[in-house]
Amino acid sequence: MTDSTKSATLTLDGESYELPIFSPTAGPDVLDIRKLYAQAGVFTYDPGFTSTASCDSTITFIDGGKGELLHRGYPIDQLAGKSHYLEVCYLLLYGELPSATQLEDFETRVTNHTMVHEQMHNFFRGFRRDAHPMATLVGVVGAMSAFYHDSTDISDPWQREVAAIRLIAKLPTIAAMAYKYSIGQPFVYPRNDLDYAANFLHMCFSVPAEDYEVNPILSRAMDRIFTLHADHEQNASTSTVRLASSSGANPFACIAAGIACLWGPAHGGANQACLEMLKEIGSVDRIPEFIARAKDKNDPFRLMGFGHRVYKNTDPRAKVLKQSADEVLELLGVDDNPLLQVAKELEQTALNDPYFVEKKLFPNVDFYSGIILEAMGFPTSMFTPIFALSRTVGWISQWKEMIGDPQNKIGRPRQLYLGETERDYVDIENR
Repeated sequence: MTDSTKSATLTLDGESYELPIFSPTAGPDVLDIRKLYAQAGVFTYDPGFTSTASCDSTITFIDGGKGELLHRGYPIDQLAGKSHYLEVCYLLLYGELPSATQLEDFETRVTNHTMVHEQMHNFFRGFRRDAHPMATLVGVVGAMSAFYHDSTDISDPWQREVAAIRLIAKLPTIAAMAYKYSIGQPFVYPRNDLDYAANFLHMCFSVPAEDYEVNPILSRAMDRIFTLHADHEQNASTSTVRLASSSGANPFACIAAGIACLWGPAHGGANQACLEMLKEIGSVDRIPEFIARAKDKNDPFRLMGFGHRVYKNTDPRAKVLKQSADEVLELLGVDDNPLLQVAKELEQTALNDPYFVEKKLFPNVDFYSGIILEAMGFPTSMFTPIFALSRTVGWISQWKEMIGDPQNKIGRPRQLYLGETERDYVDIENR
């Protein structure tokens, strides 16, 4: 962080306090309040931390008004259109796009770590078959610290590197195992001859009884879903990973904490909520009814998968994923899937309705990822685990950045206390 050249003056009860202002390379200026309590005896109040910068970072920048998402300065549409997931992983982890040699080495390291410890298979059998795959994922990822003791010392740069590679490599395997376990099929081991996305699809959909060939269109769509969810700045789950890691917790515990946070329907469950909305609509002829309900301020119905809390214009990730959605639906067809028929018609209706255009309620990344995963044959319960394995690299990149930050200190948010003031204990017979 550079020294501040600007400041703001806060006047409180006749006393004035100078607060430094830092200017980022992009985005609004930031008021430094770290010494506010020591100097003025007051805290700031910011529920949800929506106006508070908890860290400085060089990884991801979002401008919601412009509909802009940059990873290390590169626009997400360029990365998703020209690159692939593991190259973006390298970029997020190390700060620059790799050379051909660096990328080959990185892909080899990830590929060689995709298998999990054989004894970890026993963990899955401790869960009920009908357990949500996210519950399984939280438990198994947290348990990784019990198996990989040689990569839990966060003070050792090499152990941090090994933990990062292991998590990126093994999350698809663990997520696929969670899926297979939930449907009563045998686990499928990873294959080193397949790329990252194709390997995940193979582990999810192949069975020992017959050969399974991954369609390149589906593999590309899966890779784009991974890429478009790789990181999204200081969101709830990323902030959770950072807060957990601020205590010095091992990386596997921190990522498990991030997965647990992502499970919430307001965060990682958004594309699942989108599909559940499509099920509620049920058929194309009911779309006008639900469009009218979405416009009615007094109706609790919400059109899931449209608009975004951060992006006040179009979601830049949605533009890219729409192309993959069109390719997948053309490949697999929608004639026999009422949900996908509703999705396609709803998309066109919303894109052409003046109400939604005016309010910029365009289809977002959750809408398109949801219909792609539905078309591929994934149950909605697997949507959030796929999001989790995609976001793992972002969590790790943010974790590594925080560990290496000399300003790093344990997180300790303050509160506006509104409870009872001090009072004397009353014996039970007198209450």
